[in-house]
Amino acid sequence: MSIVLQGSTSGSITLQEPAVAGTTVLDLPATSGTVLTSASSVTRSQLPVGSVLQVVQTIKTDTFSSTASSFTDVTGLTVSITPTSSSSKILVILSIAGMNGSTTGSTARLARNGTGIGVATSASSRNAGGTAEMYHARSDTFLTYTSIVLDSPATTSSITYSGQIIAGSGGSYTTYINRSSTDSDSNAYCRGASSITVMEIAA
Repeated sequence: MSIVLQGSTSGSITLQEPAVAGTTVLDLPATSGTVLTSASSVTRSQLPVGSVLQVVQTIKTDTFSSTASSFTDVTGLTVSITPTSSSSKILVILSIAGMNGSTTGSTARLARNGTGIGVATSASSRNAGGTAEMYHARSDTFLTYTSIVLDSPATTSSITYSGQIIAGSGGSYTTYINRSSTDSDSNAYCRGASSITVMEIAA
């Protein structure tokens, strides 16, 4: 049986029963408010804490190498996001494929506007990275290093996050991204891909 609700001045709304077997129960909220008609009618400010408000990603598929003795951006491994609220958190996931097959000391980190975040405590001359040391005893292979940071930038201005690396032994050796140091043109070797993903989280 249908129920017809007459409008206060004109028109009407018909509540039509579904054509299903059994009993269907619809619980109405015990509060006043606007009825949700589509997902687009929900504003970001109405979403609960922990909701994902936006996602941006950059994938780097070409190679990169560096002998920099200080942390430097990996070309093409940056992403920008503009938070909708200054209270939002930004979840940043950096996945970087690379290695230094010659010596220890190379490392990677995540940076916000050029400044490292989620990095180790500075310890004298040691490099303060955010991932494991990028050294592999075999020069014909590489590994993937991941850094995950829940950042609190407290701004609604555009932010740039990037993956950075520093070469081993003060820049005396080369650090390679998305390839091994040997990188021979053979199917016995491979190339990799690195990525950086940012998600604005309602707080």
